Amino acid sequence: MTKPVRVGLAGSQFITTIHAESLKSTPQAQVLAVCSPTPGHAQAFAAKHAVPHHFTVYQKMLEMDELDMIVLGVPNDLHCRFTVEAAAAGKHVVCEKPLAMNLREAGLMIDACRKAGVKLMYAEELCFAPKYVRLKKLLDDGALGEPTLLKQAEKHDGPHAPHFWDVDRAGGGVTMDMGCHAVEFFRWMLQKRPIKSVYAHIVTLVHKEKTRGDDNALLIVEFEGGCTGLAEESWTKLGGMDDRAEVYGSRGVAYADLLRGNSIVTYSAGGYDYAVEKAGSTAGWSFTIYEEAWNYGFPQEMAHFVDCVQNDKQPLETGEDGRAVLEAIFAAYESAGSGLRVPFPFASDAARPYDLWKRG
Repeated sequence: MTKPVRVGLAGSQFITTIHAESLKSTPQAQVLAVCSPTPGHAQAFAAKHAVPHHFTVYQKMLEMDELDMIVLGVPNDLHCRFTVEAAAAGKHVVCEKPLAMNLREAGLMIDACRKAGVKLMYAEELCFAPKYVRLKKLLDDGALGEPTLLKQAEKHDGPHAPHFWDVDRAGGGVTMDMGCHAVEFFRWMLQKRPIKSVYAHIVTLVHKEKTRGDDNALLIVEFEGGCTGLAEESWTKLGGMDDRAEVYGSRGVAYADLLRGNSIVTYSAGGYDYAVEKAGSTAGWSFTIYEEAWNYGFPQEMAHFVDCVQNDKQPLETGEDGRAVLEAIFAAYESAGSGLRVPFPFASDAARPYDLWKRG
């Protein structure tokens, strides 16, 4: 019998809870450890999810010889260091989006994992969401003809944790946080075609008291071969989560709404918590999603990464994909700062994309 892939979780809050629940549904995975620097967090998480070991020091978790893979659910400014240290310890890495704070860090992460002979896997769950997988198959099978325009929108009223609002830790605002979903969705739908250019309109409209970062963004991503991607991202949309995509082709069109159509129309005077997206008030009318993690593709994503480690397969989403997404995000902030369309390839030594938007 093949040994299970033994996993350590870095983080103990919102996204790590999704990771843990998703890995529980993967028979070939075994979560052995969790780490958080906040006193009591890892211990409470371990007790709730039946994880045998808990740590407050990340390096101590990496010293566990039995661990095969680390899943990073930590703020953006920790992604690079945690990945490089995991690679040095001989652990495969699953890194949440965005891959890194900047392109230099992305290169360090990719090089460290390559030199250590471990996999760097990029956790873009939209590429595993069942409705979007079916949407892609329609395009791949030729049902829609040649793609001419792709649209992807993700909107809610703001993130759940303070570090998302802090550009020093996050690197940017909604474009960095959610624009990366759209960019990789477009690349995945188009068989990873190269990007030709990016043009972006990025603004802060509502949350000026919370962040220096952007809370609304429009991105136009031009691909080789003639197709364009239009991304709509918002931290100011009330009434809960909105996640949808559209594909226009020479022979057809298809619309996919990730939540509506998979939901229960609900009225609640007091509101309730979302299982996955704790964004937006649910008081009044809302759309209650069931099997939300599955509809978003999290269990399928983790099962895929575990299979890649166990059977030495090439991941669908790699560190190189994460780096390509980051290049587009940096180009978007450059475009918003300059007011110009940014051609590719695009290079920047900026420490964070925010600096390209708010210069000086």
